[in-house]
Amino acid sequence: MLNVALPKGRLGDKVYSLFASIGYECPSMNEDNRKLVFESTEKNVRYLLVKPSDVAIYVERGAADIGVVGKDTLLETTPDVYELLDLKLGKCSLAVAARNGWIDDVSAPLRVATKYPNVAQTYFATQNRQIEIIKLNGSIELAPILGLSDVIFDIVETGTTLRENNLSVYTTVAQSSARLIANKSSYQFKAGIIDDICRRIEERL
Repeated sequence: MLNVALPKGRLGDKVYSLFASIGYECPSMNEDNRKLVFESTEKNVRYLLVKPSDVAIYVERGAADIGVVGKDTLLETTPDVYELLDLKLGKCSLAVAARNGWIDDVSAPLRVATKYPNVAQTYFATQNRQIEIIKLNGSIELAPILGLSDVIFDIVETGTTLRENNLSVYTTVAQSSARLIANKSSYQFKAGIIDDICRRIEERL
């Protein structure tokens, strides 16, 4: 049986629809319940619903053979997995944003609020900019509004939240979208079925 880790939420729903469209449907996925594991013996597939940021951990440690995770998470956590395919879903960008009209004072360390400390450190190191990381887990936009940080380093989809809070993108650092990843050991033993899934998905896309 192939174990597939799906991120909970809208992205997971879209990914499941994609898998169902290539022949890996699981009827119980459409039931209204709070289950986290869904299995189809007919299709020989088991879906695991997990927190988006945990998908790569389940795959890396072998609890799931394959999974779907945002490129932003892969950049931040650098899990030891194979990145197989860009699913073109959940597109967004990693960007530095600040209050409208903000001007960088290069004489002082830049205070950066983010939930992506590793990516932020790497980026600003390439800019030779000294920074102070302020690690936050949510409502990052509040930080510059309240003077907690100078800028934020976060994912931006439509930019609506930024605009509504009088913030704007200062620079775009990287593009992100949903990626299909595989456990390295699983890929050795189940290469046939995993490659077939990749081929079918590519044809769909």
